[in-house]
Amino acid sequence: MSAPPAATRVLLVRHGQSTWNADARWQGQADPPLSALGEQQALDAARHAHGVDALWSSDLQRARRTADLMGQHLGLDVHVDARLRERHAGEWQGCTRDEIEEHWPGYLASGRRPPGFETDDALLDRVVAALSDLRREHAGDTVLVVTHGGIVRTLERHFGDEVGGLLPNLGGRWIETAAATTDGGGWTLGDGVLLLEDVTVTRPEQL
Repeated sequence: MSAPPAATRVLLVRHGQSTWNADARWQGQADPPLSALGEQQALDAARHAHGVDALWSSDLQRARRTADLMGQHLGLDVHVDARLRERHAGEWQGCTRDEIEEHWPGYLASGRRPPGFETDDALLDRVVAALSDLRREHAGDTVLVVTHGGIVRTLERHFGDEVGGLLPNLGGRWIETAAATTDGGGWTLGDGVLLLEDVTVTRPEQL
């Protein structure tokens, strides 16, 4: 009897604090850099990311810089994949919550979104495809994926967990699969994590 396929474990982690996180601006696929605190968070998180075999990242610089700093500590090169970037926030990119309320009154409270806001279906199509490629390349490995709050929360809902609250910078969630399939199925949600111990924890209000 053949052995069951080895489990692939993935830790999905939100990037360090960006300058727009600090200014409470909605980021989407805009590309602000890490703040000085965000760089410290990435360095602190690297000390608590144990047993990682591979490192993937969104191409947006707040995620890529986080991954680069962590990779230097872990001795890993970063595989960059644009499919792991944040949801496009349409006309809200660059806006604070007060500005959104002024120009789109009631939208936030009612869950309405502006023109150009990426749907869950479109987001999941690209992110699940990236995870399927990751699984093929890293069967049996533990992979750290530096991505974005909106990505993690949407995947949690998709994989069956109606989570609440906002994800902190360098917070994340484990997912795992033992399936050797190449479609988007077979993932199981694991525990939530926070990789920070010695640096201030930030929980931005915007994606």
